[in-house]
Amino acid sequence: MTAELVRGQNHPLPDTRLEIRVSAGHPVVAGATLGDERGTVPGVEWIAHPGSPSLPGVEVSQQATADHRLAVDLEALPTAVHRVSVLLALPVGVGGPARFGAVEAPFVAVTALDGTEIASYTITGLDSESAVVALELYRRQGVWKVRAMGQGYEGGLAAMLGDQGLERPADLAASILEAVARGLARSVSAPPPRVPETERVRHAAPTTGSDTMPGSDTMRGPDPAPTVPVTPPPAPTAGTGGPISYAHPRRATPDPEPQQTPPVPVAGDASGWSMDERLYNQVWGMFEDLARSTAAYRSACDFAESRLDQELDRALSDPRSRIGGAGDAAREAARAKHDELTARAQEALDRDLAQLVAESEVVEPALPAAYARWDNPVWQAYRVPMEVPMALRLGDLHLPERTDLRIPMLVRLPLERGLWVDSGRGHSEAAGLLDEAELRRLALDTAVAHAARLLAVYPSGEFAVHVVDPAGSGAAALAPLVEAGVLAGPPAAGAAGVSAVLARLTERVDLVQMALRAGAPDALPPGMDTAEQLLIVHDFPHGFDDRAVTQLRYLADEGPAVGVHLMLVADREDASAYGPVLDPLWRSLLRITPVADDHLADPWVGHAWTYEPPRFPPGSAVLRQVIAQVADARRQWGR
Repeated sequence: MTAELVRGQNHPLPDTRLEIRVSAGHPVVAGATLGDERGTVPGVEWIAHPGSPSLPGVEVSQQATADHRLAVDLEALPTAVHRVSVLLALPVGVGGPARFGAVEAPFVAVTALDGTEIASYTITGLDSESAVVALELYRRQGVWKVRAMGQGYEGGLAAMLGDQGLERPADLAASILEAVARGLARSVSAPPPRVPETERVRHAAPTTGSDTMPGSDTMRGPDPAPTVPVTPPPAPTAGTGGPISYAHPRRATPDPEPQQTPPVPVAGDASGWSMDERLYNQVWGMFEDLARSTAAYRSACDFAESRLDQELDRALSDPRSRIGGAGDAAREAARAKHDELTARAQEALDRDLAQLVAESEVVEPALPAAYARWDNPVWQAYRVPMEVPMALRLGDLHLPERTDLRIPMLVRLPLERGLWVDSGRGHSEAAGLLDEAELRRLALDTAVAHAARLLAVYPSGEFAVHVVDPAGSGAAALAPLVEAGVLAGPPAAGAAGVSAVLARLTERVDLVQMALRAGAPDALPPGMDTAEQLLIVHDFPHGFDDRAVTQLRYLADEGPAVGVHLMLVADREDASAYGPVLDPLWRSLLRITPVADDHLADPWVGHAWTYEPPRFPPGSAVLRQVIAQVADARRQWGR
């Protein structure tokens, strides 16, 4: 039975291999410190955090997420360790809440490896604190216990680390938050919370036997997904062998009638006022379903491996099993149990993936132009829209468990952050197979495809594109936009051209900001273009002096809030001479690549997703056809 702790209460720990599960409803940083008998942390090497996630006996997440699973092996801790403190902190400088009082109360649970909850604690009473010691695992007279702490710190991570006796805590806190900022920069932003009107649940067959697997209950969140049994009796509580629910919290709802087969997928089967909104919510639901299903599968496989290791260790440590066939039988039984657990996990994953594939096959053809691939027939009937859509497709995402299941990567409009099309090699295997010139060409082609889609989904005259091409090396790729006359002006070349474009857009940001601060958004200079603006910068930092770099950083930081957006086509190595000065610029932009690369993370469990850039069908003229319609509409409307 789970012990629901209150602040200061303790509870004995029956196991030494544990998971600590955190659900905060909003991205938080999770870490752990190892303390001696007095609770003092001797140095930074005794702290597990996103920049250094693994220590003997402790492993934490490498990024800030709403859900965390911390692995703890008390027997593997150094003998000098008598206390393990679990720390939570809000990430700083990423635009999120600055105090725990502004978010829902974090929930922390200590579980065995099979998912059975041992103790839980809801951290209430926080207000202005931005960091908190959630739990403490401590050893007293050879027995390990857990204590609910809930000790908050208004001074944040630095104050919390300093209170544990660490020297120069501000330096370590800064390095941790820097690592978190890098992780968040690669994370796809989740859509804003919504209240569903109608919801669905995916069912999976119940497990059998006494061994359940981590992930057999949906990750705990603000609206926990109920587990619905397929066959009577009613489902037992989590961790006792009940059915596996892979539905994410906001799409799951109890079903009054048990179902033997999954429902037939229907396009638009989600909440929303319009079909576009329902499809948008459905795609994000598929994204979250796949993330959580895969997390459950991977956790189950990890549990099977851990169980196998434990049983093999026991078999080898028993002298009686070393004589005769008893040892061989024990090892064979352990491997058979491991195979059974992994097979059950694979079966559940395959069942859920099959339903997601079926749903994708229904949803993909029904997507509107803003959400559709370039090979979708919807583009053959394209007409310039009269209103801005909810979102835009930037490409596809997939996981290694099912590479042919592609989830559309949709981002909300207007863009909340700029885009960086990386023309460097990075760590991508696909990029390593291409020469530098080909990779740079593909990067600019990708930028042109994104710009064309943005022009196509906005009403006529409501989106303007500026191009900076200092060396003129992108003329061939930019030709469709230039020849159609859909750019705000010819591509700017040379240092003078760069300076002129940046000056105009910087002035525009200043004027709009002043008007908004004065409470007079209509008091803009006569003739000022009020359309959304996009600046494409090719071959950065060529042609940029220090002043131009400062202006570019200003546009990246301040522009999106007033309708000025940035798309940077660059190799970070080319700008290495600027050193850390440009680090905030790279972090502020969403990095996408011209070839497949697994650099993006989901906002729920932090999987590494492979991003696939948009591609035009071979020999297709769809780009020029769409741009020609955009240009015709502008001429008709006099824009």
